[in-house]
Amino acid sequence: MVEEESLRVVRCGGSELNFRRAVFSADSKYVFCVSGDFIKVYSTATEECVHILQGHRNLVTGIQLNPKNHLQLYSCSFDGTIKLWDYTDGILIKTFIVGCKLHALFTLACAEDSVFVIINKEKPDVFQLVSVKLPKSSSQEIEAKELSFVLDYINQSPKCIAFGNEGEYVAAVRDFYLSVYFFKKKTTSRFTLSSSRNKKHAKNNFTCVACHPKEDCIATGHRDGKIRLWRNFDDEKKYTYTCLHWHHDLVMDLAFSVTGSSLLSGGRESVLVEWREAAEKNKEFLPRLGATIEHISVSPAGDLFCTSHSDNKMIIIHRNLEASAVIQGLVKDRNIFTGLMIDPRTKALVLNGKPGHLQFYSLQSDKQLYNLDIIQQEYINDYGLIQIELTKAAFGCYGNWLATVEQRQEKETELELQMKLWTYNKKTQGFVLNTKVNMPHEDHITALCFCNAEKSENPTLVTTSKDGHFKVWILTDDSDIYKKAVGWTCDFVGSYHKYQATNCCFSEDGSLLAVSFEEIVTIWDSETWELKCTFCQRAGKIRHLCFGRLTCSKYLLGATENGILCCWNLLSCALEWSAKLNVRVMEPDPNSENIAAISQSSMGSDLFVFRPSEPRPLYIQKNISREEVQWGVFVPRDVPESFTSEAYQWLNRSQFYFLTKSQSLLTFSTQSPEEKLTPTSKQLLAEETLPTTPFYFILGKHRQQQQDDKLNEALKNELVQLPLTENIPAISELLHTPAHVLPSASFLCSMFVNSLLLSKETKSAEEIPDDVSMEEEKESIDSDEENNFTEEVQDTNNTDLGKDIIHQLSKSEEKELRKFRKVDYSWITAL
Repeated sequence: MVEEESLRVVRCGGSELNFRRAVFSADSKYVFCVSGDFIKVYSTATEECVHILQGHRNLVTGIQLNPKNHLQLYSCSFDGTIKLWDYTDGILIKTFIVGCKLHALFTLACAEDSVFVIINKEKPDVFQLVSVKLPKSSSQEIEAKELSFVLDYINQSPKCIAFGNEGEYVAAVRDFYLSVYFFKKKTTSRFTLSSSRNKKHAKNNFTCVACHPKEDCIATGHRDGKIRLWRNFDDEKKYTYTCLHWHHDLVMDLAFSVTGSSLLSGGRESVLVEWREAAEKNKEFLPRLGATIEHISVSPAGDLFCTSHSDNKMIIIHRNLEASAVIQGLVKDRNIFTGLMIDPRTKALVLNGKPGHLQFYSLQSDKQLYNLDIIQQEYINDYGLIQIELTKAAFGCYGNWLATVEQRQEKETELELQMKLWTYNKKTQGFVLNTKVNMPHEDHITALCFCNAEKSENPTLVTTSKDGHFKVWILTDDSDIYKKAVGWTCDFVGSYHKYQATNCCFSEDGSLLAVSFEEIVTIWDSETWELKCTFCQRAGKIRHLCFGRLTCSKYLLGATENGILCCWNLLSCALEWSAKLNVRVMEPDPNSENIAAISQSSMGSDLFVFRPSEPRPLYIQKNISREEVQWGVFVPRDVPESFTSEAYQWLNRSQFYFLTKSQSLLTFSTQSPEEKLTPTSKQLLAEETLPTTPFYFILGKHRQQQQDDKLNEALKNELVQLPLTENIPAISELLHTPAHVLPSASFLCSMFVNSLLLSKETKSAEEIPDDVSMEEEKESIDSDEENNFTEEVQDTNNTDLGKDIIHQLSKSEEKELRKFRKVDYSWITAL
């Protein structure tokens, strides 16, 4: 049972992983990144999210390790607080209340009990770098109002601020200006580059800055792709700089290695450049990273780099410039033309991804599963080039078929249109192109839908277009003398008084097809394709159209552009009810009669949940989002919820997700993101914190676990089941340990096989009497061997202990010793 007040709107995914630079832990095992209101902790080895640090009430804008304790993390947010976390356990330690919006966070080892933040004063575009003193106190929340001014008129981006030479100075860039503040001298030096009035220097703008960790050297990136290395900047007249130039477009970010021996740079070329010894000729490249590099981070140990990209992913890179892990979030496309769909097979969220692709995104783990290349052409990053757009997609036949529409139009009379139908291949576990239709319509396709009725014998697809027609496509036999095959072909073409066809949908049983032609809704028989009836309210063009489900299947709903929601009764062919509601999203729940409608008002977006049988809403929530909601979808639950309140019962069988204009994915939930983490992710975190070796897992921990299992069996006297392989540490460690560290496979084979087998002592409650008699027989057979072994043990004891009392071994101890004697440990000598 869930209490009513526990239901709230939460950000469940889709937050930007590339909003700020990632931060590594001191041992490089974890990488931290800002994700909306949260901080996510990922394992650099497994890419799993092991913790979600939740506590801020607004966008998190900065994270840094605590210089005094590398197991703690600082974070700042627009909510005006600085929080200190224990990231290994995911615990909030302290909250420092500053009181104003914090745009970035910096920490220095030499600054005692102080951090640096960026705030804005009075004018919205004037930002300052200030030092915040963090008072010591035992309380959980502490006010930190003591601010010390450092620099004025700076850029709000943390990429434009850098501390150098172990905290002796701080450099800040904005527009054409470079400012350097020296903490000991308490003086500021300012340098200016030629402005855009000179065409030769039109792109001299500063874009980012990085400081050498041990020397007086500042690296700045510029809009024209150049990198300038500044020296002698303590004197405004004697300063010098040298140029490095490889990037053809602006430099997005810079970072020095831990020792300062190399400089990393990245930009829109999707190439990580390493400048060795800051020399023009001595540089290395890591190309084809997939998207623009937004941020570059270096681990404190210096063994790992991390690049954040514009397609919302992070790539973990080894020191030798080899990518080792990819953490992919929800890809933020320019426009989500396809809307939100659910893959019936994987229950993944499907929508536009990177250009020309559909992304399959796991809502449970908040990460991308895979991309499906629809357009299958190389993407050229050129702002003046008109690209092929993936505009429509739909799943059919329980995920066995996928229909996509792509288009490209340079001029009004030059429309390139293509429809593709993909079939699911069980062998490859992916979609394979089956049919390609060039110019399925003469104008833009406005909607497409499959008939997903359970009793439907032949797969059917309907497309509507601005050319005034809707077409019915069916699957037919396309076999020839060489192979058996199936393909899609057009079976019927319908129209209504040359109006543009805007929407289409099938009834739940597949017997009726509803097609809207501007302001008119037409109902067609799906067997004969005869026009049965029409509905016309003259309330504006139909924007959304859907049938009721289950007990409400006799109703048809339509939302118009003029802000009218209409409900028609298909049995009486009359209007049942109408309401004035500016509906932007309307989605039916596949598991119930409920329909969710989101309307747009001047105050924000409002949610209405209702059943078509009555106009009274079941649930209303105002201001679910301050911005416009563009798409929504119901996702069936694997395990139903147990809401008892009538207002919340609509969430029992399905969960509702919606996407805002800024592409934030939100939902209604009763759980915090930390509670949604899988147990395997938390187990990975627990195991990684133990200072153990692979041999400990193989030889020590596994045997200790076996002994504990035997003890539990004796105490509880329960039936024993075969253990799952993922619960055996020997197997998991063998699979996760690098091959070059392990001994040869011949040594480990016997132990690996034994770990998969059930122990000989494992018995069920019914088998115990038989086993006891078998053991008695075995003891009588092997009595000679036991006597000999016992005599050897006694002789040894007499020799070592002298006059001490000889310890007589019990039968169980003798049996245990006999087992150890039979085990072959000769492989250890060869190591």
